[in-house]
Amino acid sequence: MSILKEALGMVETKGFIGMIEASDAMAKAAKVRLIGYEKIGSGYVTTLCVGEVGAVRAAVEAGAAAAQKVGELIGTHVIPRPHDDLNKYIEKISVKLD
Repeated sequence: MSILKEALGMVETKGFIGMIEASDAMAKAAKVRLIGYEKIGSGYVTTLCVGEVGAVRAAVEAGAAAAQKVGELIGTHVIPRPHDDLNKYIEKISVKLD
């Protein structure tokens, strides 16, 4: 099954604590599923979520605000309808849930 049949939201921080804080806020702010995170290097970490477009936008905004309170926010982005070809990248980092 394709992970990306829904909107994709991303919050990038510098530091793991900021990413955890952002992820927590994202999960609490809207009905989204956290699908994983990726360590980029040099302390940069990106957390990803999926859901309906409005929920993902709200979650990303909440995550960004939370990350700024405890660390350094690098950037955010929402892709409303990701292309199917992105699945091969996202599946590599998504959390495998039973």
